[in-house]
Amino acid sequence: MFQVPEGYALKQQIDAAEKNYTIQRYDYLEADVFSNKGEKIIDSEFKSASGQGAQRAETTKPTYFVDASGVSKFPMIGEVKLEGLTIRQAEDVLQQAYAKFYTDAYVLLKYINKRVIVLGAPGGQVIPLTNENIHLVEVLALAKGLSNDAKSQNIRVLRGDQVFVADLSTFDGYLKNNLLIQSGDIVYVEPIRKPLTEGVRDYAPILSIVTTLTTLIVVLLRE
Repeated sequence: MFQVPEGYALKQQIDAAEKNYTIQRYDYLEADVFSNKGEKIIDSEFKSASGQGAQRAETTKPTYFVDASGVSKFPMIGEVKLEGLTIRQAEDVLQQAYAKFYTDAYVLLKYINKRVIVLGAPGGQVIPLTNENIHLVEVLALAKGLSNDAKSQNIRVLRGDQVFVADLSTFDGYLKNNLLIQSGDIVYVEPIRKPLTEGVRDYAPILSIVTTLTTLIVVLLRE
Protein backbone atom coordinates (compact mmCIF):
# COMPACT_ATOMS: atom_id res chain seq x y z
CA MET A 1 0.00 0.00 0.00
CA PHE A 2 1.24 3.46 -0.93
CA GLN A 3 4.28 1.98 -2.67
CA VAL A 4 6.51 4.33 -4.65
CA PRO A 5 7.53 3.30 -8.19
CA GLU A 6 11.21 2.32 -8.27
CA GLY A 7 13.46 5.28 -8.95
CA TYR A 8 10.59 7.73 -8.55
CA ALA A 9 11.71 9.19 -5.22
CA LEU A 10 15.22 9.82 -6.55
CA LYS A 11 13.80 11.48 -9.67
CA GLN A 12 11.71 13.74 -7.44
CA GLN A 13 14.85 14.80 -5.57
CA ILE A 14 16.73 15.59 -8.75
CA ASP A 15 13.85 17.55 -10.27
CA ALA A 16 13.33 19.55 -7.09
CA ALA A 17 17.03 20.28 -6.64
CA GLU A 18 17.26 21.70 -10.16
CA LYS A 19 14.64 24.37 -9.56
CA ASN A 20 14.59 27.15 -7.00
CA TYR A 21 11.57 27.92 -4.92
CA THR A 22 9.33 30.49 -6.57
CA ILE A 23 7.20 32.99 -4.68
CA GLN A 24 3.53 32.09 -4.63
CA ARG A 25 0.28 33.77 -3.71
CA TYR A 26 -0.38 34.00 0.04
CA ASP A 27 3.30 33.82 0.92
CA TYR A 28 4.70 36.03 3.67
CA LEU A 29 8.07 37.67 3.03
CA GLU A 30 10.60 39.53 5.09
CA ALA A 31 12.79 42.17 3.45
CA ASP A 32 15.86 44.18 4.48
CA VAL A 33 16.85 47.17 2.35
CA PHE A 34 20.32 48.73 2.50
CA SER A 35 22.23 51.35 0.54
CA ASN A 36 25.79 51.30 -0.83
CA LYS A 37 25.56 47.66 -1.96
CA GLY A 38 24.88 46.48 1.57
CA GLU A 39 27.72 48.34 3.26
CA LYS A 40 25.89 48.35 6.59
CA ILE A 41 25.96 44.55 6.69
CA ILE A 42 29.78 44.62 6.77
CA ASP A 43 30.34 47.90 8.64
CA SER A 44 27.99 48.27 11.61
CA GLU A 45 29.31 51.81 12.20
CA PHE A 46 28.23 52.97 8.72
CA LYS A 47 26.58 56.44 8.72
CA SER A 48 24.28 57.77 6.04
CA ALA A 49 25.04 60.94 4.12
CA SER A 50 22.63 62.91 6.30
CA GLY A 51 24.55 61.95 9.41
CA GLN A 52 21.77 59.76 10.77
CA GLY A 53 22.79 56.42 12.22
CA ALA A 54 22.01 53.63 9.82
CA GLN A 55 21.78 51.03 12.53
CA ARG A 56 18.20 49.86 13.05
CA ALA A 57 16.56 49.22 16.38
CA GLU A 58 16.16 45.59 17.33
CA THR A 59 12.42 45.35 16.78
CA THR A 60 10.13 42.87 15.14
CA LYS A 61 10.57 43.12 11.41
CA PRO A 62 7.49 43.82 9.28
CA THR A 63 6.25 41.12 6.96
CA TYR A 64 4.91 41.54 3.44
CA PHE A 65 1.96 39.52 2.18
CA VAL A 66 1.70 38.30 -1.41
CA ASP A 67 -1.98 38.73 -2.22
CA ALA A 68 -4.28 36.78 -4.55
CA SER A 69 -2.97 38.79 -7.51
CA GLY A 70 0.64 37.82 -6.75
CA VAL A 71 1.39 41.39 -5.65
CA SER A 72 3.05 42.58 -2.45
CA LYS A 73 3.10 46.15 -1.13
CA PHE A 74 6.36 47.65 0.13
CA PRO A 75 7.20 50.99 1.77
CA MET A 76 8.07 53.83 -0.62
CA ILE A 77 7.87 51.76 -3.82
CA GLY A 78 4.31 50.52 -3.42
CA GLU A 79 2.95 47.40 -5.10
CA VAL A 80 5.32 44.98 -6.80
CA LYS A 81 4.44 41.81 -8.73
CA LEU A 82 6.48 38.98 -7.23
CA GLU A 83 4.53 35.78 -7.94
CA GLY A 84 6.52 33.28 -9.97
CA LEU A 85 9.89 34.86 -9.21
CA THR A 86 12.69 33.13 -7.30
CA ILE A 87 13.97 34.85 -4.18
CA ARG A 88 17.04 36.07 -6.10
CA GLN A 89 14.92 37.43 -8.96
CA ALA A 90 12.62 39.20 -6.52
CA GLU A 91 15.62 40.79 -4.79
CA ASP A 92 16.80 42.15 -8.15
CA VAL A 93 13.36 43.60 -8.89
CA LEU A 94 13.18 45.29 -5.50
CA GLN A 95 16.75 46.61 -5.79
CA GLN A 96 15.86 48.29 -9.06
CA ALA A 97 12.74 49.80 -7.49
CA TYR A 98 14.58 51.08 -4.42
CA ALA A 99 17.40 52.49 -6.59
CA LYS A 100 15.18 55.57 -7.00
CA PHE A 101 15.61 56.31 -3.30
CA TYR A 102 18.93 54.71 -2.31
CA THR A 103 22.37 54.70 -3.86
CA ASP A 104 23.29 51.17 -4.97
CA ALA A 105 20.27 49.64 -3.21
CA TYR A 106 20.82 46.17 -1.76
CA VAL A 107 17.88 43.94 -0.79
CA LEU A 108 17.80 40.72 1.25
CA LEU A 109 14.55 38.80 0.96
CA LYS A 110 13.32 35.59 2.58
CA TYR A 111 10.05 33.78 3.05
CA ILE A 112 8.85 33.11 6.59
CA ASN A 113 5.69 31.02 6.29
CA LYS A 114 7.12 27.79 4.88
CA ARG A 115 6.79 24.79 7.18
CA VAL A 116 6.23 21.05 7.39
CA ILE A 117 4.11 19.07 9.85
CA VAL A 118 5.53 16.00 11.61
CA LEU A 119 3.08 13.50 13.08
CA GLY A 120 3.27 10.04 14.64
CA ALA A 121 6.07 8.77 16.86
CA PRO A 122 7.87 12.17 17.31
CA GLY A 123 4.56 13.77 18.35
CA GLY A 124 2.72 16.58 16.59
CA GLN A 125 5.21 19.27 15.60
CA VAL A 126 5.37 22.13 13.10
CA ILE A 127 8.89 22.55 11.68
CA PRO A 128 9.76 25.85 9.92
CA LEU A 129 11.64 25.50 6.62
CA THR A 130 14.46 28.01 6.86
CA ASN A 131 15.79 27.42 3.36
CA GLU A 132 14.97 25.72 0.07
CA ASN A 133 17.21 22.68 0.56
CA ILE A 134 15.95 20.76 3.59
CA HIS A 135 15.74 16.98 3.35
CA LEU A 136 13.68 14.43 5.24
CA VAL A 137 16.45 13.46 7.66
CA GLU A 138 16.97 17.12 8.62
CA VAL A 139 13.26 17.55 9.34
CA LEU A 140 13.27 14.42 11.50
CA ALA A 141 16.34 15.72 13.35
CA LEU A 142 14.56 19.04 14.01
CA ALA A 143 11.65 16.99 15.36
CA LYS A 144 14.07 15.47 17.92
CA GLY A 145 14.87 12.43 15.82
CA LEU A 146 13.49 8.91 15.80
CA SER A 147 12.99 7.22 19.14
CA ASN A 148 12.94 3.48 19.85
CA ASP A 149 9.17 3.64 19.43
CA ALA A 150 9.39 4.69 15.76
CA LYS A 151 9.34 2.50 12.66
CA SER A 152 12.24 3.92 10.65
CA GLN A 153 11.34 1.61 7.75
CA ASN A 154 7.86 3.11 7.37
CA ILE A 155 8.00 6.89 7.13
CA ARG A 156 5.42 8.49 4.90
CA VAL A 157 5.55 11.90 3.28
CA LEU A 158 2.14 13.23 2.24
CA ARG A 159 2.32 15.86 -0.50
CA GLY A 160 -1.04 16.92 -1.87
CA ASP A 161 -2.65 13.77 -3.28
CA GLN A 162 0.65 11.87 -3.34
CA VAL A 163 2.19 9.63 -0.69
CA PHE A 164 5.92 8.74 -0.62
CA VAL A 165 7.13 5.87 1.56
CA ALA A 166 10.68 6.21 2.90
CA ASP A 167 12.72 3.42 4.49
CA LEU A 168 15.52 4.92 6.60
CA SER A 169 16.34 1.73 8.49
CA THR A 170 19.42 1.05 6.34
CA PHE A 171 22.16 3.16 4.81
CA ASP A 172 21.01 2.18 1.32
CA GLY A 173 17.49 3.24 2.26
CA TYR A 174 18.82 6.57 3.47
CA LEU A 175 20.61 7.20 0.17
CA LYS A 176 17.48 6.41 -1.85
CA ASN A 177 14.80 7.95 0.33
CA ASN A 178 16.20 11.12 1.89
CA LEU A 179 13.61 13.21 0.04
CA LEU A 180 13.84 16.93 -0.51
CA ILE A 181 11.02 18.34 1.62
CA GLN A 182 8.61 20.95 0.30
CA SER A 183 6.45 23.42 2.16
CA GLY A 184 3.13 21.94 3.16
CA ASP A 185 4.41 18.36 3.35
CA ILE A 186 3.15 16.14 6.17
CA VAL A 187 5.66 13.63 7.54
CA TYR A 188 4.13 10.68 9.38
CA VAL A 189 6.38 8.32 11.33
CA GLU A 190 4.52 5.14 12.21
CA PRO A 191 4.94 4.25 15.89
CA ILE A 192 5.70 0.72 17.04
CA ARG A 193 2.58 -0.74 18.61
CA LYS A 194 2.91 -2.31 22.07
CA PRO A 195 -0.41 -4.03 22.76
CA LEU A 196 0.35 -4.94 26.38
CA THR A 197 1.60 -1.48 27.34
CA GLU A 198 -1.18 0.28 25.45
CA GLY A 199 -3.78 -2.05 26.98
CA VAL A 200 -2.58 -1.34 30.51
CA ARG A 201 -2.58 2.38 29.78
CA ASP A 202 -6.04 2.37 28.21
CA TYR A 203 -7.61 0.31 30.98
CA ALA A 204 -5.69 1.87 33.86
CA PRO A 205 -8.65 4.05 35.00
CA ILE A 206 -10.98 1.03 35.04
CA LEU A 207 -8.43 -1.09 36.90
CA SER A 208 -7.98 1.71 39.41
CA ILE A 209 -11.74 1.88 40.07
CA VAL A 210 -12.00 -1.92 40.39
CA THR A 211 -9.05 -1.99 42.80
CA THR A 212 -10.54 0.80 44.90
CA LEU A 213 -13.93 -0.90 45.08
CA THR A 214 -12.33 -4.25 45.95
CA THR A 215 -10.33 -2.66 48.74
CA LEU A 216 -13.42 -0.90 50.06
CA ILE A 217 -15.43 -4.17 50.06
CA VAL A 218 -12.65 -6.01 51.88
CA VAL A 219 -12.50 -3.29 54.55
CA LEU A 220 -16.28 -3.33 55.02
CA LEU A 221 -16.39 -7.12 55.34
CA ARG A 222 -13.74 -7.04 58.05
CA GLU A 223 -15.79 -4.70 60.20
